Amino acid sequence: MIEIEGSYGEGGGSILRYSVALSIVSGEPIRVFNIRARRRPPGLKAQHLTAVKMLSSISNADCQGLYVGSKEIVFIPGEVSGGEFSFDVGTAGSLSLLIQAATPISVVLRSPLILRLRGGTDVKMAPLMDYMRFVFSENLKLLGVRCEIELHRRGHYPRGGGLVTFKLFPSKVHEIDHVEFRGRAKMVHGVAHAVKLPHHVVERIAQSAEKTLRSEGIAAEVKRIWSQNGHLGPGAGIVIWMKDETVIGADSLGEKGKPSEVVGKEAASKLLAELKSGMAFDRHMGDMILPYLAIAGGGKVGVSELSMHAKSNMWLCERILKTEFRVEGGLGKPSVVEVVR
Repeated sequence: MIEIEGSYGEGGGSILRYSVALSIVSGEPIRVFNIRARRRPPGLKAQHLTAVKMLSSISNADCQGLYVGSKEIVFIPGEVSGGEFSFDVGTAGSLSLLIQAATPISVVLRSPLILRLRGGTDVKMAPLMDYMRFVFSENLKLLGVRCEIELHRRGHYPRGGGLVTFKLFPSKVHEIDHVEFRGRAKMVHGVAHAVKLPHHVVERIAQSAEKTLRSEGIAAEVKRIWSQNGHLGPGAGIVIWMKDETVIGADSLGEKGKPSEVVGKEAASKLLAELKSGMAFDRHMGDMILPYLAIAGGGKVGVSELSMHAKSNMWLCERILKTEFRVEGGLGKPSVVEVVR
């Protein structure tokens, strides 16, 4: 049984989610301890519990320690097939992170997997759902991973209630070599949304993003999505991206007291900083793509900024998949990451 120190590196829920996913991929039982030990409160929260329960059900696993507040789990994976499952976080916990947890198991699926998920679609400390739809899933196609994300209803903090269908297909992951982003298209696309808020909110967010990008000589088309009905609570946000061989993205979430113009400008400024690095993948995609390189057993990518999440993911892949990474760069800097074993 592989022992995983849950407080390593960034010490959050990411280590737990990827530990369980990679356990399923490798077939290796794991024990994860000191889960979220440096967070307050420590241990499993509802969204982490849902992620492990989801992966346990999908893989017919034997799992111990599944309760809110638990600081240790033992996970013994079983056989993965496919089928349809429904999971409700019960809070505004991020559905993007559930998708992040499930996607690596595509390499051991025998038939398509359909997950009907309820919770938060656009919340703090996680990629917004449109990032997962238009950046994450598009970049994974480069590696051979096939998935589809259908957004039926948005869910914001604190009530959640968002509805998403995630379809994952049996996939064979292969190596990639994408270091530089050339951005030859010079066109940014995006989606701005506002629900249960005045229409001018979404318009101001989109216009601010477009204006900021145009000031740097970059054309932008941001789709406006506005709805008053069918959502449990108000919320707003924006995701923008530029596509070349890879897709670079950035997002920003609306908050009470945060002007709409700031939301749009923030997303645009983030994207401009990502593009300035010249690397093929943005900061968030840079950490999410690394487990797939490890599964493929090779590959080389350029990331705009090596995050602590990325460092933690490399450490975890070395523990479970016996992968070896080589990094040119460093924490907080543009870096090239390569799987050498």
